[in-house]
Amino acid sequence: MIRGSEDVPGDLWGRPGTDRLLSALGTVVSAYRRISVFSGRRRPPVTPVTRERELVVDQVRTEAEDVVSLRLVVPREQGGGRDGNVLPRWRPGAHIDLVLPSGRMRQYSLCGDPADATAYRVAVRLLQGGTASREVHDELRPGSRVTVRGPRNAFPLATADSYLFVAGGVGITPILPMVRAAEAAGAEWRLVYTGRTLAAMPFLDELSALDDGRIWIRPDTEYGMPASGAELLERAPAGAAAYCCGPNPMITSLRLDRQGSRVGSLHFERFAPPPIVDGAPFEVELARSGRTVIVPADRSALEAIREVVPDVAYSCRQGHCGTCAVGLRAGTVDHRDSVLTEAERERTMMICVSRSPDRVVLDL
Repeated sequence: MIRGSEDVPGDLWGRPGTDRLLSALGTVVSAYRRISVFSGRRRPPVTPVTRERELVVDQVRTEAEDVVSLRLVVPREQGGGRDGNVLPRWRPGAHIDLVLPSGRMRQYSLCGDPADATAYRVAVRLLQGGTASREVHDELRPGSRVTVRGPRNAFPLATADSYLFVAGGVGITPILPMVRAAEAAGAEWRLVYTGRTLAAMPFLDELSALDDGRIWIRPDTEYGMPASGAELLERAPAGAAAYCCGPNPMITSLRLDRQGSRVGSLHFERFAPPPIVDGAPFEVELARSGRTVIVPADRSALEAIREVVPDVAYSCRQGHCGTCAVGLRAGTVDHRDSVLTEAERERTMMICVSRSPDRVVLDL
């Protein structure tokens, strides 16, 4: 997940709104860091966090078409259950790393109640060709065991007098706790919630309890096409802090149309990597098999390699989790990750984002 925002004075909970870099995610990589960008500026790193625990699936619930939520609790033998052991607290915008029984790891926003210290809730949309989402939908049941890392927050809600929240589809997951926090704080707020169809939009029932004219539910099927950035922004209170989570086209349109709008700042999170716009083709030799993979200008090395090595490990696809670290045997790398140290870059490549001007040889 990638986040972006302007620098902010603090979050709703009185802590600094700027994040510190988090690290130490196991033996494969030496650091786990996040990057937030707005107008070309990097935000400071987040404090290192090394929490990891086994949790059990307490409930699986269908929230919308192809979307299920998981309620995760501490195992009963460790004092868990609905009234059991207390989990680390979190704030709106936080996420966890969910390690599935297969070993696949994906990041999901927490979308439950931050005041509930007995459980975490995440929601997962079934993606076409998505191995992790398919595993969640087909194999996780009450009683299933998973590993959770975090929670961490690289998308914090800043203190403001007014807010505009914009969510696209399952992007409602980090936004839902933000809306509730803004309501509890007595702030002025509006929510624009878009999706392909009403049936595909999760948590509509929970939002109905908050809707007194401040929420605009906008399914594409009723309006004929996705909304423009200007249309999404026009309901903002004057000077509002705008928070958006959704697909790349939505975020791009908001950023393009922000100038001249009523919003005072724009903060965003997206779950898919941004398109590659400055790439050039290069070759990857897989040392263990001797095969050579051609990486097109508009695709990542990860995508190209997965066509011949489908089980290669990955998670965020944006260069900040370290899961796709691969040993570098030869060649020049244009490093685009936010994880590796300079020393590590001499022998490692993050294949989800980094590229080469010509050819690399990898330990695959």
